[in-house]
Amino acid sequence: MANDKKKLHVKTGDRVIVLAGKDKGKIGNIKKTNPTDSTVIVEGANMVTKAQKPQPMAGIQGGLIKLEAPLDSSKVMVVCPACEKPTRIKHAVVDGKKVRVCKKCGEQLDV
Repeated sequence: MANDKKKLHVKTGDRVIVLAGKDKGKIGNIKKTNPTDSTVIVEGANMVTKAQKPQPMAGIQGGLIKLEAPLDSSKVMVVCPACEKPTRIKHAVVDGKKVRVCKKCGEQLDV
């Protein structure tokens, strides 16, 4: 199985709410998606501390750095930009193009 890409219900730049874990209830934008692992990186959520070794040649200073760790995509839900509520997504065909639509208010998410 060379091409194990899964479809995610979220895209980079979507505003999402975290549904489970230590950051439950936090709202942030998606910085990066990884369809093969079905994980996403949410801005300001799932922060971890990593020890960074100094690299003088690259000008990187050592120490403890905080960065966002990946979250499973099933633990986030899209926040609709129109109704400002967490919502599930349905797919609809508009003008021959498949778009994501809010289940609550019917507004398009892909603009």
